[in-house]
Amino acid sequence: MGDNIIIGLEVHVQLDLASKMMCSCLTKADKPNSQVCPTCLAMPGSKPVLNKRAIELAIKLGLALNCEIQKENFISRKVYLYPDLASGFQRTQYEYPLCIKGHLRFKNKMIRIRRIHIEEDPASIQYPKEIDNSEYCLLDYNRSGIPLCEIVTEPDLSSAQEAREFLEYLISIIDYLDIYDSKNFTIRVDANVSLPGTKRAEIKNISGFKAVEKAIGFEVIRQKGKLRRTEECKQETLHFDKTSGRILVLREKEFEEDYGYIFDPDLPKIVLKEEFIQKIKRDIPELPTEKIERLVREYKITDYYASIL
Repeated sequence: MGDNIIIGLEVHVQLDLASKMMCSCLTKADKPNSQVCPTCLAMPGSKPVLNKRAIELAIKLGLALNCEIQKENFISRKVYLYPDLASGFQRTQYEYPLCIKGHLRFKNKMIRIRRIHIEEDPASIQYPKEIDNSEYCLLDYNRSGIPLCEIVTEPDLSSAQEAREFLEYLISIIDYLDIYDSKNFTIRVDANVSLPGTKRAEIKNISGFKAVEKAIGFEVIRQKGKLRRTEECKQETLHFDKTSGRILVLREKEFEEDYGYIFDPDLPKIVLKEEFIQKIKRDIPELPTEKIERLVREYKITDYYASIL
């Protein structure tokens, strides 16, 4: 693919919690729309209550990825009108996220982590056919309010294969932290891709490591084709259809200011004490990189064999 590809990832990790981010509804359900309440359906007069455990798990992840923990942060409302948002806004963090300025050493590179923040998942939209030729869609609000951590990298990745391998390594760390159920949950990834001379395109909601690699590869081919034909590469939001292998243009990409972020007046500012952060830090287990280094040092074996172990 070459070294001039510019790739940044937004990785959405569902936190392994029994209840949702802003209410007491269970995160596991057997039937569609069975675990819902006035809060996650945004009924008039309903009020959110923030899940403290979600904050703890997010801090644990931030510390493992060498982030600074912002002791004062808050929840914002990200305003956009879409069927999966009953309220017309998503509770997330923008101005002051929980974790900032992290990094993760991957092979011979340093992948910078711009931010890690908590947010609630919107409802699940299900299409009977492909997204561009379905006559209707179905909504399952069981997913509305599911607690997420979003990990946003800087654009430090330079190939589709490298993006996939980095994701696999990142998930191995998350598995060690015991904050994510890899057997029952699916990591969803938004990939931002550009080439020199093109504007950034965002491929939304890719599920699976191989799908991420394929989607980025197809998008690079699409952008190169536009450059050859001297066509404009617009800043767009895209969808990757795993079945057909097609990249579909959903809409022109919005800018952050288009979302009209405001502080959520129903939730207080989050204030963290140093002893609370240190307690979480003491609970972090030995991570894969640290374990490899220890095995090499103590048993005089190669990095290759240590990584296998």
